[in-house]
Formats: sequence, structure tokens, C-alpha cells
Amino acid sequence: MDKKDYYKILGVSRNASQEEIKKAYRKLAHQYHPDKPGGDEKKFKEINEAYQVLSDEKKRAMYDRYGTADFASGFEGFGGEAGPQWDFSGFDFGSGWADIGDLSDLFESFFGGIGRGPKRPIYQKGRDLEITQEISLEEAYFGTVKEFDIKTFVKCDACNGEGGDKNSGVKTCATCNGKGEIKEHQRTFFGTFSQIKTCPNCHGTGNIHIKQCQKCNGSGRIKGERHIRVEIFPGVSDNQLIKVKGMGEAGERGAGAGDLYIKIKIKPHKIFERRGDDLIVKKELNILDLLLGKKIEIPTIKGEKIEVEIPAHFNLKDYLRIPNEGMPRINSYGKGDLLVDFIIKAPKKLNPKIKKILENELND
Repeated sequence: MDKKDYYKILGVSRNASQEEIKKAYRKLAHQYHPDKPGGDEKKFKEINEAYQVLSDEKKRAMYDRYGTADFASGFEGFGGEAGPQWDFSGFDFGSGWADIGDLSDLFESFFGGIGRGPKRPIYQKGRDLEITQEISLEEAYFGTVKEFDIKTFVKCDACNGEGGDKNSGVKTCATCNGKGEIKEHQRTFFGTFSQIKTCPNCHGTGNIHIKQCQKCNGSGRIKGERHIRVEIFPGVSDNQLIKVKGMGEAGERGAGAGDLYIKIKIKPHKIFERRGDDLIVKKELNILDLLLGKKIEIPTIKGEKIEVEIPAHFNLKDYLRIPNEGMPRINSYGKGDLLVDFIIKAPKKLNPKIKKILENELND
């Protein structure tokens, strides 16, 4: 079999990027398309063959290494058609290939075993799901339990997820002749393309129950609702994901269910702002209370109020830190702090007696 220079066919260098390969292919495909004046069917197929290899990173790597990537036509029975055989005698696989074992396993991974008869069951596992759950800052502080229903695929109750009566036995799927896959052809402007898809009748197993479940059409799952009860621990963060194992979509014919991921959204609070494990609260401070050394009443997330004194020489531009009055630390012991952001408030009118006292203090 003559080796083809796919780079030369597309007119690109061996270091060409995928974008350059794509542009070259489009230009040549338009030029040589059989339906266009001056088109060349043979040349068009050659261009398409080159693009199919160079646009696929794995095939391109094999082609660059061994000088060929004519995999699809190298095995009798691939897609039901015979083609030239691949001669491996000229390849030096190296000592590392000794660990691979039977080469048929290697080609199984490349080609999916098309045309080799019934495949091992490949029931599709259920997909993971993600939902958003909104909670208050107080619920994030104390922890909470949420219950809700989600619409998704659930195990069919008529066949218990089996897809049919397992005691009735199975028969070869007539849709795919037991291969578990079907080949679909699609005509496009650039030619006809083939695609291998999982058989929708047997779901890739190659066989179906003789008595197939009518409620789920053999899939083992139906659309329904799943009731969820989740415990949200104290200290949960905004946008944190909580994983609930096995509460996603039900799998096909008894395959495992996916997982449910709950994204926590904490609603903005009227009083407190969260910063990591700390909470920030703004507090108006009357200048006279400050001068007289009065205790300041500060609200907490627990719904309580605590009294604090402002230390001497304290810079009011800084936060006053109250230890252990912030959010619980979910991954460790203890809590964050409550940070008080003071807003200085001057009195509307100063009492004459107080004014005289302050003047005397300033003059001393």
C-alpha cells in the first residue's frame, strides 16, 4: 500500500496548526467538489481522507509516527466492508509494547470492535445533576436541613430497572444484529460522512429481553421525581458544592445512578457582610458616647447583642475585632471573628454644658 503524504495533499507544513489545516481543507473541498464545475471526485476523496486524519489529534500522531493512519480500511469487517490489510511486519513497536498483550485489545480501544459481533454490555450510567439551593446567612451559621423534589430519570418501577422480565431470557437485537452499535450516514456539502452510534433499541448491549418492559421500552428507567433530603452543616460557604451520591439520573438497565451536586447560594444579609469566616457589621458611633467612654451595643448573627468598650488610642478607621463571633469554621474548630466598622456620627447640636466641659478639658 502506497503511503500518502497528507500534508502535501492539503498543501500545509507538518507543523501546521488545526486552524491552518481546516482552512486549507475548506478551500480545496470547495475547489474540487464533484458538483462544482471543474470538480474532481477522486481528488475530493483524497482531500477528505487527508483532513479526516490530520484533524484528529490521535490519528495525526499515529500518522506522524508510522507514516499511515488508514485504520478504517485496514481491517476486514470494519463497518461491514472489506479493505486492504494492514501489514505490521515493517513496524518496530519497541520493547514497551510487550506489556500490551493481545493487539486485538489495542484495536478494540481504537475502533470499538465494530463488526466483531455482540459486545459486552455497556449500559449507560446515569448523568450527574447540579441544582442551586438558596439559604439565609443564619441557616449557614446554624446549619439546616432542606427537602425538595427534582425531576429526572428514576428507576422503572414496573421492571425494577431491569428493562424487562429477566426470567424470559434475551434475544439478539434486530436493529443492530447484536453489534450494539449502528452506523448512520449523513450527506453534507463536503460529501457523505458516517457516524457510529449506540443502538437505541438495545442500548449498546446487542440483545434485548424477550419480554421487554412496555413502560420504559427496555431502558430500565422513566421520567419521574426524586425526593431529596440534605443536611447542610454550619459554616457552609457561598457557591460550595455538596455531593449527594447516587441521587442523580438513574442508569440504564440497572447501571449505576449519577450523583447530585447541590450548589449553595447564601442570600445577602441586611446587617452582616461575610468575608471568609469573618462577619462585618457597620455601627454608627456617636462622638459623645466615644468621648464619654460609654459601652457600645453590637448585634451578632445569633440574634443577640453584646456590649464592647472601645480601647484607648483605637484608630476608628480600623475594624474593631470581636473574637469568635463570626462564622463556624467548617473544616476546623472554632469560629471566625465579628469585625465592627464604625461610622462616626456627630450630634446635631451640642449641649452648652457639655460644650463648656469639653472646652475646659481642651484648655487644660
